[in-house]
Amino acid sequence: SLGRVDVDHVITRKMQLIAEAEQLKPAFMKEVDSHFTEFVNSLVAKTALLDSSSSATFFPASCSERELHKAKTLRAPPEHGKIFTARRSLLDELFEVSHIRTIYHMFIALLIVFILSTLLVDFIDEGRLVLGFDLLVFVFGKFPVVFCTWLCMFCATVIVPYNLFIWWAQGYCSSSHRVIRSLSYGMLFTLFQTAGLGFGPTYIAVSYALPPASRFIVILEQVRLVMKAHSFIRENVPRVLSSVKDKSGTVPIPRISQYLYFLFAPTLIYRDNYPRNPTIRWGYVATKFAQVLGSLFYAYYIFVRLCIPQFRNSNQETFNLRGLVLCIFNSILPGVLILFLVFFAFLHCWLNAFAEMLRFADRMFYKDWWNSTSYANYYRTWNVVVHDWLYYYAYRDFLWFFGKKFRAAAMLSVFTVSAAVHEYVLSICFGYFYPVLFCLFMCFGMVFNFILNDRRKGPIWNVIMWTSLFLGQGVIICLYSQEWYARQYCPLENPTFLDYLKPRSWSCHMKM
Repeated sequence: SLGRVDVDHVITRKMQLIAEAEQLKPAFMKEVDSHFTEFVNSLVAKTALLDSSSSATFFPASCSERELHKAKTLRAPPEHGKIFTARRSLLDELFEVSHIRTIYHMFIALLIVFILSTLLVDFIDEGRLVLGFDLLVFVFGKFPVVFCTWLCMFCATVIVPYNLFIWWAQGYCSSSHRVIRSLSYGMLFTLFQTAGLGFGPTYIAVSYALPPASRFIVILEQVRLVMKAHSFIRENVPRVLSSVKDKSGTVPIPRISQYLYFLFAPTLIYRDNYPRNPTIRWGYVATKFAQVLGSLFYAYYIFVRLCIPQFRNSNQETFNLRGLVLCIFNSILPGVLILFLVFFAFLHCWLNAFAEMLRFADRMFYKDWWNSTSYANYYRTWNVVVHDWLYYYAYRDFLWFFGKKFRAAAMLSVFTVSAAVHEYVLSICFGYFYPVLFCLFMCFGMVFNFILNDRRKGPIWNVIMWTSLFLGQGVIICLYSQEWYARQYCPLENPTFLDYLKPRSWSCHMKM
């Protein structure tokens, strides 16, 4: 008052304003980050759209306006789906850190120990070095049949889906019976997927009695090509319907070269164009294939030193709970090592080798699944290639068809499809039905998916996830190995269909 300023009051008010600003700063920065992310995603999506639209092949088609109302239920166009960007694989970045590279060197040292152990034991027992790889020769047997089967599958996938789509698209606009035409071509495509790619390779794998690894090659390629063909049709049909709705007068048809590139590209989501690297590093390709070969020999020594001696005589003992528990815990080490090898050899080395040869720039085939504190995050990050397909073509299409209020049912359907396909692959490849993986996937996997959800952030949840993952790998290796040897030791002369479904390891010891 009287021209004097209350300094204490000014300072207090200033401190209050600073405190309020500090409280508002996180919300403000979060809002800025959200808008910036939306802007960048929109910019990338528009760029991808321009790239895809500029490279597609068009041909004119006249469309009547009276049938445009049938496109009201048009699904989201491809540019609203997965966006591909140039990025490196996570392990390639981590291996540039010397501390992480040392872990890789430790696994190489463990392989050397396995090799020395096998050579020394064989030298002591046989009095000479035994360098045979009978197990590898057996599991990869009948390779000419495998190659011919794959060639037929691939050629059929190139010819049938592409031509069916072209014939449908060329006559769709001018057809007076669009629904009947679409249903007819849809049934032909479904028949090809189920009979041509579905039943045919399975029949060959079973009738020719292919060994396990050879069966894995045929069946996994079968599943891959089925998913590829579905993605090609699923991504291009909405584009034709959109051109009809917009009365553009042109129908987008991908070139055969774009479809062929997609069939070899390390992704299950079709796009006309992908981000490409300028050059091919052939040294990098050779390194990745060498690592795949090294992982194959690594798996061989794991089975020779840790699995075969344990399970070869397991069926001579009476089945009891104590033996089962010991078997599971003794199988954890080989099970975890096999898990690491499958991840490293296929998801990192194999996919990166093909990506490099095709100059495919988006190398995010997996994320940091080892840091997951929830099974929901683990399922999303372990295999990004398959997860993207399940998310866009199973989960999102389920919600598009039934509504967004059925999210739990959509998640359950995705789990069921994934578990059924995994069990189908193992049943055909091993030659018997023993739904261990299906039960673990549908029971424990589903429960853990809801219990260990994304709200679990502490390190203890990562420990829990790894513990359950270790136990699950032990159960899988133990039970499937016991069943394999039970089928070898206790064959049936005239097995019925039910004999293929009943686990023989539960009663094999009674017949020995």
